Amino acid sequence: MSGAKPKIKFGTDGWRGIISEDFTFENVRLVAQAIADYYIRQGKGGSRKLKIAVGYDTRFLSGKFAEAVSEVLSDNGIDVLLSDRAVPTPTLSFAVKEKHLTAGVMITASHNPGKYNGIKIKTASGGAAGLDVTRQVERLILKSAPKGKRQTGRIEKVDLIKDYVKFLRRYIDFKKLKNAKFRILVDAMHGSGNSFLAQVLKGTKIKLEFLRADINPSFGGLRPEPVLENLKVTQDKLKKQKFDLGLVLDGDADRIAAFAGNGEFLNPQKVLGLLMLHLRQGRRMRGGVVKTVVGTNLIDKITGALGIKLYETAVGFKYISELMLKKDIFVGGEEAGGMGFKNYIPERDGSLAGLLLLEMMVYRKKSILKILNDMEQEFGRYYYLRDELKLASMGKIRLDHFRNMKKILGQEVIQLNDLDGLKFICRDESWLVLRASGTEPIVRIYAESKSLARSKKMLAFGKKLILKHAV
Repeated sequence: MSGAKPKIKFGTDGWRGIISEDFTFENVRLVAQAIADYYIRQGKGGSRKLKIAVGYDTRFLSGKFAEAVSEVLSDNGIDVLLSDRAVPTPTLSFAVKEKHLTAGVMITASHNPGKYNGIKIKTASGGAAGLDVTRQVERLILKSAPKGKRQTGRIEKVDLIKDYVKFLRRYIDFKKLKNAKFRILVDAMHGSGNSFLAQVLKGTKIKLEFLRADINPSFGGLRPEPVLENLKVTQDKLKKQKFDLGLVLDGDADRIAAFAGNGEFLNPQKVLGLLMLHLRQGRRMRGGVVKTVVGTNLIDKITGALGIKLYETAVGFKYISELMLKKDIFVGGEEAGGMGFKNYIPERDGSLAGLLLLEMMVYRKKSILKILNDMEQEFGRYYYLRDELKLASMGKIRLDHFRNMKKILGQEVIQLNDLDGLKFICRDESWLVLRASGTEPIVRIYAESKSLARSKKMLAFGKKLILKHAV
């Protein structure tokens, strides 16, 4: 097949594009054909029938794009389990693992603005497809054309939520939660997490109130990312009314943010620290912990104090996912609120993270704010900040130019970590990361220290550095 290759590139979490520009039905079918070609090649010589689950979120035309993917897979002789409704991404991942399927395809752009949509590939383990898969899929695009109307594989519409809810009810300590009397605000940000948590907690005395649980493909004009600047309505409601906890899910419900009952925002890094403590001290889980290179020092302090093995990966949950398959890890978390747990799928799940945070309150018989204060008194308080700069093109900046930097705002740089971007670690434990996006002309800057003022200054220093040396 000939012709100009469309602009389709898988990044750290799938392929994403603007609807009707890059993310078109034609391109979606081309990607679906490449996915089919990849798995047919992988399955050659085997007797097992290929079967792939297809799910979708609440974005504009997501259901129709899912149908288009299903038709292409079916035309290639692959059986398809197509979700009968919009679902969280972890729901699809769980179905792939639980039903022993070949793979999963999720139509979602996660936390991107409403004009975007995307495709995530899930492997047989339920985890995110790594570069070994996505690069081969990219190479196969346009190698063959969609077959068209052969329908040799069966397409079956199925309820993926039912088994997922059953599993979550078994995973949490339902017996202890049953008589807990909490009032929880859940902000679904118009995403596919919507109100199904009520099914998980059915039969308990916990009162759930949902915010932005309706379907709105424009997400109210905001991107469905659970960061503080997008959560003013959530925070205001918590401040005005009496709640014990606020939980926020992103567009496809694989990431989480949280609030204390008084409206204080709990940075996802702190949530990961809390859940580490709960799973180790409350649930008595064993194993290691994994974070990304831009994760908080708080995790290092907790793991060091409790004698827990700590692993570090490049940015992107797929790297955490891959490690969870190889090592005994009881929790893995990324800086943006994605967290995965032992005895489940090697993938992040915002809903389960929220349920475990609630469970921690029940176990400790304390408010989440008191538990947070206890943690910070014991392990220290860290101020973590993140920002990004958009450039005209990635050719505008060379990060290697900064490798020999010796000081940052008066503090000596004692270590350089170049696992993913450049991480400058200073003698006072503060650090600065400069990291280029793999798919966009964007440089992301991260900073952390024990002082909010210093973290702000380091972030500003990093941005100034990039702008000064952009060519």
